[in-house]
Amino acid sequence: MRPPSDVRPRSQVEIRWRQFRNAPRPVVRAVLSSLIVAVVLGLGYLAYDIALRRGAVLPGGDLRALYVALDVVIVLAVGSVITWLVVPQPRGSGTMVRRTPWSAALGLFAAVPVCYLVLVAVVQIIEPLIG
Repeated sequence: MRPPSDVRPRSQVEIRWRQFRNAPRPVVRAVLSSLIVAVVLGLGYLAYDIALRRGAVLPGGDLRALYVALDVVIVLAVGSVITWLVVPQPRGSGTMVRRTPWSAALGLFAAVPVCYLVLVAVVQIIEPLIG
């Protein structure tokens, strides 16, 4: 065992990189479930927006604001439900798998920033590149 004086302190970047590489599986599952749904719906919004910009006449007219609102609600709901299904609570020494509202809350809190970041990427980065 090394004496404490021989241990080199890690920088903040090294600490965050190690935390990123060794993220707990439930957190990864929660973020990935929300990310997949948000990307699919974000690409749908991009296609809808491009069609409207190029003069397509769609039923209902310009419903982009409604699409974004539904996008957010669907990502939050699906992220919560999927996380509730795939992220059980710790079992301890037993074999019974428990799911509680906390699992769904983890999915909800993971879905909020994911949804926002995907919509920002679609509207502010990808859409201007496509023109």
